[in-house]
Amino acid sequence: MLVGERMTRNPVTITEDTSIDDALHLMRERKVRRLPVLDASGKMVGIVSDRDLLHAAPSPATSLSVYELHYLLSKLTVKRVMSSPVITVTPSTPLEEAARIMADNKIGGLPVTEDGRLVGIITETDIFKILLELLGARAAGVRVTVATREGKGVLAQISRALADLGANIVSVATYAGLTAGEPHIVFKLTDVSPQAVRQTLEQLGLTIIDLRSV
Repeated sequence: MLVGERMTRNPVTITEDTSIDDALHLMRERKVRRLPVLDASGKMVGIVSDRDLLHAAPSPATSLSVYELHYLLSKLTVKRVMSSPVITVTPSTPLEEAARIMADNKIGGLPVTEDGRLVGIITETDIFKILLELLGARAAGVRVTVATREGKGVLAQISRALADLGANIVSVATYAGLTAGEPHIVFKLTDVSPQAVRQTLEQLGLTIIDLRSV
């Protein structure tokens, strides 16, 4: 799966001379948490998040009047608080690479550019939605996690045994276990009972970490 398949196209943008007050209003109106910032020529020069804007705004405990607050916010532009240069990805970037970049840089979204032009944005919300799909979270069935050993054919052996049982494998995912060389595999299954799954996996000599109907 690539970024271009799940990004939001034609994202909401602002210019670098947009006031903080107007940017906050736009975020609330369009229900977004970050805005790419463009210069007069349409080139992306930064990105600003709701956190950036709220940190720049005066504290609610200030002694300034409402009118003074609005005046100050109308004079302070996003150019003063935006992040620049901007970390970007392309439509052909793998989604897991985009997620790694977000995690490593502690950011919640990435503008997507193609040939130097802004074409979309991918956010942590998009990644969460994809995680739900990969784990089959919206499908009712049996969820089972097993500890395995690294090696060729291990996943195929388990999948074959579950298929022979009559189970429909909705999703499968692997992650590192607590012990090196012993990854965990999560299956989401339908058309099978938890008891039958347990018996089959135990016959294969596997350690069941978790088994439940969901």
